[in-house]
Amino acid sequence: MKSRSKFLIAPIVALSILGTAGAAWGGTLEFEFDSNEFSNPTVLNNDHWGLRLAGPTSAVYFSESDDGCEVGQSVVSGSTGLGFFDVPYDINAVVIHDREWVSEDCDGEYVLVEDTDDWYAQDDDGNVWYMGEDTTAWDEDGNCLTHAGSWTAGEDDAEPGVIMLADPLPGVSYRQEFYEGEAEDWAKVLRLNAKVSIDYLESDYFGCLQTKEYTPLAPGEVEHKFYCRLSQGGVGLTLVNELKGKTKRVEYAGTTPPAGLPATFPTSDSCSD
Repeated sequence: MKSRSKFLIAPIVALSILGTAGAAWGGTLEFEFDSNEFSNPTVLNNDHWGLRLAGPTSAVYFSESDDGCEVGQSVVSGSTGLGFFDVPYDINAVVIHDREWVSEDCDGEYVLVEDTDDWYAQDDDGNVWYMGEDTTAWDEDGNCLTHAGSWTAGEDDAEPGVIMLADPLPGVSYRQEFYEGEAEDWAKVLRLNAKVSIDYLESDYFGCLQTKEYTPLAPGEVEHKFYCRLSQGGVGLTLVNELKGKTKRVEYAGTTPPAGLPATFPTSDSCSD
């Protein structure tokens, strides 16, 4: 591990210990971005990361709850190219196009509620960085479109964070993104040996990474995410348990979404963000 990449605070531990299998360390990882440490930023070969330019290129997720049914799809759509991000974050990044549809009555009549481009890059240590997002979401109450939550590394003091660690260890926390007041997500590694059962596909996965994601902007809203290694037959992000009131399970559902999902929002009017 390169010393610029990360160090532990409370307790302080030598970087070489991060590679020790099975060790459990608490504390917070801090990362310092250095564009010189991204030799091949669009090669996302972290074993817990599922979507890549070379494939797999699509993942579909499904949930059913008291609020209705939701379908989400993430698709690798290309790369940003150099010059997209301002210095000091001027690297190439993979673009993943995310869309989410909701059917309140689970009757197959879906509405597009979010359309987002996310940007990811992998450093030479194997950490996957989150470089920002361009989000459009439907505000049902106002029947308008909002771009709240959008941010780009280097603009308006926004900073990238790490979305997937190269060497996750139980107890370690790390910041995933920072745009003050808009995007301040954190994650904590809970375990490395989780079993995940996916009802939708009637599949079981073993030895999966479980993380806890949270943000100070929404106290009490927590997500537990499960990532299963590709080298062990996994698909990366496999299950999300949204813990707010009743637990909502968002399950991996293959690579192809249901037919007939709308490509446009219910309105083209913009909200006054």
